[in-house]
Amino acid sequence: MGANAAHLKLASSSTAGPTVDLGDLLVRTGRGDESAFAAVYDALSSSVYGMARRVIRDPSRAEEVSQEVFIQVWKTAARFDAQRGSAKSWVLTMAHRRAVDAVRHDQAASNRDRKYTSSNGPDFNEVEESVTLSLEHEQVRRCLAGLTDLQREAVLLAYYQGYTYAEVAEALNVNPATIKTRIRDGIVRLRDCMGIEA
Repeated sequence: MGANAAHLKLASSSTAGPTVDLGDLLVRTGRGDESAFAAVYDALSSSVYGMARRVIRDPSRAEEVSQEVFIQVWKTAARFDAQRGSAKSWVLTMAHRRAVDAVRHDQAASNRDRKYTSSNGPDFNEVEESVTLSLEHEQVRRCLAGLTDLQREAVLLAYYQGYTYAEVAEALNVNPATIKTRIRDGIVRLRDCMGIEA
């Protein structure tokens, strides 16, 4: 890989030798040719970094974006279409988009941090209460799934829909005494499942 890349790099910089066809190198990269990818990297890395650096002020962030661009080139080279433009413009367009996305992402993160700082952060009691409530709801759902179908229907109608025993009995077409038993047994099973003392 190194020798081929070095040979291609020398060929591209030599005025006497043949020039590197970046389009062909991208096509070969799309087929998984690592030496072709190395040659694309050698030919375009400084241009990609320059593009990223013009958009992003931070040099180290521009380097990160440049690396991301070449990872994307490696993964998507098979999509390159020479009919729609040159290989260099394809890669530099990708670099420009990545750099703009990075600036937007960094700005959004900065805005979130500023907003968080100015609001003194979340109300931890509110967050804890919300998380606890969510976990309790999940536990109730799991425990309800452990009831028989008839118990679950009766409990849901009585406790979540506000039906009376008589209305539950009518809705399920079952004797009211049976409904009371189903609901009582369902509640006992829910308490056991949730570890609630009677």
